[in-house]
Amino acid sequence: MANVIIVGTQWGDEGKGKIVDIYAREVDVIARFQGGNNAGHTLVVRGKQTILHLVPSGILHNHKICILGNGMVIDPAVLIREIDELHEKNLFPPDTKLYISENAHIIMPYHRSLDSARETRKGTGKIGTTGRGIGPAYEDKITRTGIRLCDLLNRETFAEMLRRNVEEKNFYLTKFYNAKPVEYDAILNEYTGYVDRLREYAANTSLIIDRKIKKGRNVLFEGAQGCHLDIDYGTYPFVTSSNTSAGSACCGTGIGPTKMDAVVGICKAYTTRVGEGPFVTELTGEMGERLQKAGSEFGATTGRKRRCGWLDMVLIKESVRISGITGIALTKLDVLTGIDKIKICVAYKTNAGEFAEYVPPDTKLLEQCHPVYEEMDGWSEDIRRAKTIDELPVNTRKYIERLEELAGVKMSLVSVGPGRDETIMLENPFRV
Repeated sequence: MANVIIVGTQWGDEGKGKIVDIYAREVDVIARFQGGNNAGHTLVVRGKQTILHLVPSGILHNHKICILGNGMVIDPAVLIREIDELHEKNLFPPDTKLYISENAHIIMPYHRSLDSARETRKGTGKIGTTGRGIGPAYEDKITRTGIRLCDLLNRETFAEMLRRNVEEKNFYLTKFYNAKPVEYDAILNEYTGYVDRLREYAANTSLIIDRKIKKGRNVLFEGAQGCHLDIDYGTYPFVTSSNTSAGSACCGTGIGPTKMDAVVGICKAYTTRVGEGPFVTELTGEMGERLQKAGSEFGATTGRKRRCGWLDMVLIKESVRISGITGIALTKLDVLTGIDKIKICVAYKTNAGEFAEYVPPDTKLLEQCHPVYEEMDGWSEDIRRAKTIDELPVNTRKYIERLEELAGVKMSLVSVGPGRDETIMLENPFRV
C-alpha cells in the first residue's frame, strides 16, 4: 500500500495530467485536493488529446474512484459540462465512480464578475488571473461567507446565503468597480437547476478515502498548478489563491499527514510561466520562441501563450524543500532535442552582485535577480522511442544526472514524449 502526493515544482503546466494518468493504473483512488477550473490537465491517449479542468486525471481508467476534494472550488456549470463531454466521447468508464466533497466551495457568478472587475481596475498592475472566479471564491471561504456543496443542496439554506451575498457583492461591483450588478433570481434559478445533477456525486469524501486506506488500497493525491503559485510560498502576489504545495493534500482531502508515503514533483525539462510575474530565466528571443513552438506551450485553460526559459533549479530546490519531494518526474525532455548547448540556472545574482541560492520572497528583489548558468552539451538523437534510461543519448543522461545532483532527489520517471507509452519508469512510488 502507498499513498502518494503529486505536485508541480514550477509555475504549473509541468505535465501533471500525463503523470497522474500513468500512475492511476496503480491506484484505487485519485483525489484532487485544491484549485478549480483555472487548471488544465492535458492527456494524450492513443494519439487523442483530452483536457480536464476539474475532474481528476485518473478518470480515463476503469474501476477507479475519482474525488474532488474539499480544498477545491467548483463551478457547477463547468463540472457538469466536463462530465457530459467525457460521456459523449465514451471516456467515462462504466465502473469508475466520481464523488464531490460536500465541503467543497462553489464558484458563483458574482465571483467571476469580481475577478474580472478587479483585473480591469488594476490595469497594467494586473496579476493575470484566468477570470474564472477562483480567488473571490477562496476569499469567501476564508471570510466564512462561502457557499459549499452541502449548502447548495439545501434550497432554503442556499436561498438565504445567496440573498445575503448578492447584496454585498453588488455593492462592491457597482459602487467600487463601476461594474454591472448580478441578479439574485437569475442565479437562484440557474444554480437550483444544478442540484439534481450534483446530488448524485455529493459525499463525505474524507470518509471514502480513509476506508480505502484502511483496506490497504493505493491512493493518489493530485494537485493543480505548481509550487511557485502557492499562496504562501509562491511569487506573491503573482500566485493562485490556494496552497499548491504537498501539505495541502492533507487539508484538501481530510486525510492526515501520517498516512502519506511519498511526494512526486513534476518538473518540466525547461521552465514556463503563464500570466504576469517575475521569471528569472525567461528567454524572449529566438530560443524562447523555439521552446514555445516545440513544446506547444499554450495554456490548456486560457489558450494564452506561455513564457519560456531555461530550467531554473533554484525554483526546483525550493519546491523539493517545501513539499518534501521524494522523487522527480521529468517531463518534455524531448523538446530539448536538437539544441546544441543547454543551460541550467544554478543560482541567482542580484544587481548588487550578491548570490542567492533560494527564491527571494520580495518580488521586487526577485525581479532584479539574474540567472547564474551552467552549460551542457545537448543531443540531436530522437529520444521518443527510448524505453530505458540506457537507450537515451549520453548527453541526455548527463543532463538528467546533473539535475538529480542539483535537486538532491532522484528521478522517478522520465517522459520522452506526450503519449502514455513515451515514458521511462525508473522507480514506481506505489511499488517501493
